[in-house]
Amino acid sequence: MEQECPHAGGPMSDAQIDIEDSSYIASCPWHAYDFNLDTGASSYGVKACVFPIRSRNGKLYLELEADHEVTLESMEPISEKVKYKHGSRAATNDTVSSRPSDDASVCEWCAYILNTADPESKIELTTRLFSLFATREQTAEPMPIGAGTASPPSIPPRHDDLQTVKPWEIPSAGRGGTLKSRIAMLHALANIEQWAIDLALDICVRFAGFHTKATESQDNDGLALPRTYFYDWLKVANDEAKHFSLLRSRLEELGSYFGALPVHHGLWQSAEMTNDDLRARISIIALVHEARGLDVNPVTIDRFRKAKDLDSVDTLEVIHRDEITHVTTGHRWLSWICAQEGTDPVEVFRKNVMKHFRGAVKGPFNADARQQAGMDGSYYENLAGSMPVRGGDVIAGG
Repeated sequence: MEQECPHAGGPMSDAQIDIEDSSYIASCPWHAYDFNLDTGASSYGVKACVFPIRSRNGKLYLELEADHEVTLESMEPISEKVKYKHGSRAATNDTVSSRPSDDASVCEWCAYILNTADPESKIELTTRLFSLFATREQTAEPMPIGAGTASPPSIPPRHDDLQTVKPWEIPSAGRGGTLKSRIAMLHALANIEQWAIDLALDICVRFAGFHTKATESQDNDGLALPRTYFYDWLKVANDEAKHFSLLRSRLEELGSYFGALPVHHGLWQSAEMTNDDLRARISIIALVHEARGLDVNPVTIDRFRKAKDLDSVDTLEVIHRDEITHVTTGHRWLSWICAQEGTDPVEVFRKNVMKHFRGAVKGPFNADARQQAGMDGSYYENLAGSMPVRGGDVIAGG
């Protein structure tokens, strides 16, 4: 399809791809306008140009009408694949016999993975779950969601050999000028990514039975979450598993390993305050913490580039590109809920931040990346939470 979204010029090369009613749907990363890849039609009333593709002898051909002229603008690299670690330790509850079957529900799978302490098992199971769900969406027997069939843990377990401290007790990682500093920065990011896997799975199982609030004009009791909601968040979990694997591999290449330094679970603690409200969970985790990652990632990447650690730069750039789509996912689903309930997503977001966040939402902001994800300044400018601030509460990325 065409590169620019016909709505506002967003980059469709970064579109989220979903499956709805056996059709592939591309959602613009800026404002989540959806387009059927077969017809170009959008539920918003606009239409994108789409062109048929044919595969012949291992090559792809774009079929155009005789009067069309096209030029190749660029070729983008495919995002890195998950780097599995062979021979990793298996958690005591993670044996082949005890794993959920392929016929188990999404909620059963999510709860099982959340209770898996070993990070290598966690990433293998997470990628397996996403693959199962995505594959079966294209069949007559999609994976059951299973709302109510399983419950998430109060806090996902971690290996006993991880030293866990309070967020404000983590030593400063420095500015990346030394190998020790860069290892500390990568280790901190790997810890965040592991919690981000859990949060993406938790938002599936914890809120599987969510219904929107019915408005006066509706004849129902509110809408259940569509299957694309679960696809989107399982895709986020799959990405976070990839991110953890890339960071863990890079740590080992630098002579360290995940677990060499203390970790904290501040990101999960932040999520616990929103366990009863999906709107609040999306607002705080996806649109505050994850969006903050968009602000700080370029600075971190620049520090590694100045240190000539280009392999780490490659890893961090993969993560940054993916995280823009994660914020987009949060924006998309908060907007969807608000559209069903007749509310303003900006107002809902700001109210939730004021209720559930500690301190100010601080800049400097990466306005371009936030705009790509659908968040303009009306979301985050001049915004602060009412909860008292504690040391170490500000957490970026995911």
